Amino acid sequence: MTLSHFGRVLVVAPHPDDEILGCGGTIARLAEEGHEVDVCLVTRGHPPDFAEDAVLRVIAEMERAHAHIGVTRTHRLDLPAARLDTVPAWRINQAIGEVVEALAPDTLFLPFVGDIHLDHQLAFLGAMVAARPRREHVPVRILCYETLSETNWLAPPITPAFVPNCFIDIAGTLARKLEAFAMFESQVKEFPDERSLKVIESLAVVRGANVFAKAAEAFVIVRQIEC
Repeated sequence: MTLSHFGRVLVVAPHPDDEILGCGGTIARLAEEGHEVDVCLVTRGHPPDFAEDAVLRVIAEMERAHAHIGVTRTHRLDLPAARLDTVPAWRINQAIGEVVEALAPDTLFLPFVGDIHLDHQLAFLGAMVAARPRREHVPVRILCYETLSETNWLAPPITPAFVPNCFIDIAGTLARKLEAFAMFESQVKEFPDERSLKVIESLAVVRGANVFAKAAEAFVIVRQIEC
């Protein structure tokens, strides 16, 4: 079974590495099957909050990781990281909306609205505004991915809980996902930190076992339009 019905794909990532953690195996699988997979990177670290040399290092790591898993293009919006709440909502919506309008993706992968990081929540909202079904061609499939150390760290009993209802088999591309994340040398942590390679692999194995597969990534389907 292929993912041919996913068509053209856009992944919205609040920060570099979110897209690898959340759907790196799926991106690699889609690329192998010949899909165009673009990534919209919403934020960038800016001084004085982030040292410029550290920011450039992460960007270089991201570019290597994207090349490794087959990302077609990366669109950098360069909105302020960890300060996205200081940006007017219309500006966030417009920036993401311009990418969505230009690419006309069939499938959108978004961060989960219940993630603890406010940048993730605002990126989700901006993308949902861009994906409103108000014209002929809109994304017919919107899925939220889970990001280790973000999706499970808010307060699921009283905030939106990540309850997956879609699983994508990544047994054939898990190794590439792990290799891609390892390229984020500045972000990789030692076990038992959630951003360790062992934990990333373990989550994929558990998500796979949920559906009797060797490895998978889990998603929440926000909207699906059958045509």
